[in-house]
Amino acid sequence: MIQHMYSTLVVLHILAAMSWVGGMIFLSLVLAPLVRSRKAAPEFMALFRSAALRFRPVVWTAIGILLITGPMLLSQRGLSVTDPASWPGIVTVKLALVGLLLFLTLLHDLLLGPRVSRVSAIPESQRTSGEQMVFKTARWLPRVSLLLALGVVIAAAVLARS
Repeated sequence: MIQHMYSTLVVLHILAAMSWVGGMIFLSLVLAPLVRSRKAAPEFMALFRSAALRFRPVVWTAIGILLITGPMLLSQRGLSVTDPASWPGIVTVKLALVGLLLFLTLLHDLLLGPRVSRVSAIPESQRTSGEQMVFKTARWLPRVSLLLALGVVIAAAVLARS
């Protein structure tokens, strides 16, 4: 029974991570370049915005699953979330990357996303330098987040093999 529960936790954890990281890959490497190649035609921008908004609940559901299953999986390894001094180095690396990724996701969803929506209504020639910076940040933040997410996946693979 315990092995069955452990296997279920692992599957849920992997599916949640795949959903989050897979969606990031699709948005960053497929949909965003398509929108940019069309010189930001309004219908393509609307498609990207709609896809990103539709992806948001998937992300936060996946994060919830990961935050529930992760500590349970650590516990199965005899580790406690409340005792970081006992963690192997790879666990520390993985959880540090996860923390940074969560921070950037919150920053993107709660601060940057709403600002991009407001600024996009302003004609480009009338945007302040701060408003232009919002768009530049909106381009690189998801890429940095994707790199961090891939780092988490690599750390998870190393952890699984240890």
